[in-house]
Amino acid sequence: MRLLLALAFFSSLSSLAQKQLSFTDKNYEPEIRTVMVYPMTNAPNRELLAPVAPIEQQNLVLEFDDLRDGYETYYAKLLHCNFDWSKSSLSDLDYMREYNEVPINDYEFSSSLYLPYVHYRFAIPPVKLPGNYLLVVYRDGDPNDVIITRRIMIYEMRTRLATNDQFAGVGTLQSNNQQINFTINYQNLRALDVMQNFRVVLRQNQRWDNARTNLKPSFIREARTELEYRFFELDKQFNAGNEFRFVDFRSINFPGQNTASIDKSRKPFELYVIQDRSREYQAYAQYPDLNGGYVIANRDYQDAATTGTYLYVNFLLASPKPVSGDVYVVGAFNNFNRDSENKMNYNASQGGYQARILLKQGFYDYQYLVANSSLPSYHFEGSHFETENRYDVLVYFQSMQPRADLLVGFFEIPVNSR
Repeated sequence: MRLLLALAFFSSLSSLAQKQLSFTDKNYEPEIRTVMVYPMTNAPNRELLAPVAPIEQQNLVLEFDDLRDGYETYYAKLLHCNFDWSKSSLSDLDYMREYNEVPINDYEFSSSLYLPYVHYRFAIPPVKLPGNYLLVVYRDGDPNDVIITRRIMIYEMRTRLATNDQFAGVGTLQSNNQQINFTINYQNLRALDVMQNFRVVLRQNQRWDNARTNLKPSFIREARTELEYRFFELDKQFNAGNEFRFVDFRSINFPGQNTASIDKSRKPFELYVIQDRSREYQAYAQYPDLNGGYVIANRDYQDAATTGTYLYVNFLLASPKPVSGDVYVVGAFNNFNRDSENKMNYNASQGGYQARILLKQGFYDYQYLVANSSLPSYHFEGSHFETENRYDVLVYFQSMQPRADLLVGFFEIPVNSR
């Protein structure tokens, strides 16, 4: 009851405040939870796939929960964006096949006893042009009353990519870095000025917070229609990081690995993750992870979408004293954002940092990051070149007609695959 009253209070505040549209992955109200966008395929754990689809098979789906137990009338629209996620000058008619405002009519009430919610599902409509799109969900047909924004990408494969897996140059001397080298062939495109026509973005594990944007080629071979990218500079390389920590609470009755305990005397339940410790000076240890992702699952009942239980998950990171800067627990479950909800507080009596986050039943990867100029972000995690990561290369071409940044290549580069 106290939680519902608190949510109602926050809801009233959010309705009074002026919402500013952000061209990022964002939830605008605290009642909106577990927002996922993924391609609808038969692949296992498809929720882990990037919100990217080829233009000939646009099959992206949005799912989210609303912790209000009553149905709300939501609508969705798409905004075409430039390569840097600023709004483009194209009109709706330039890129939409149909009217650009669609009601979200697929919803189902949960069977949760302690924290009811409504689960919404929406098939994202197809577009005519490849590129970046911001999916905007808003209430009662009012675009100013936005509740969700998510970045999606539609590509048309008109380029080819070849990788060079020899991490040359400085990367061989930096044991915590990974250097990604590749060559792009653009023979299927007519480029008048390759330095102006092409924009290249490199991401690690689908993250936007540390993406390398607007990368310039190291070598241009116009006779062979090739752009070669070799990143000798440290600021273009990536900290390899470490394998993600994880906690498994797909079952409430029989909690999985790294779950210390569940207190069922409180509603919602309180789950305590085993105490974590710094891995700064530990040797690299190989084990499988989800590259920061998460999977919603319920091993106690069927259909996790509507039977999954929301719990308060308590994280504890041991530290003999507070460090300079703020500490956050992050993962795909919060889009690697660093905000007040996942900021950790130092508790001297517990000997470490604590955070309490409302999460839906499932399997979650996470890490602890530090925000401070004098400490590396991976201070508590360590960084090793052996870490398994997955990179993707986004190739944009600035066309003249229409005048827009078209996504003409999407490539995945696994590093240290196992």
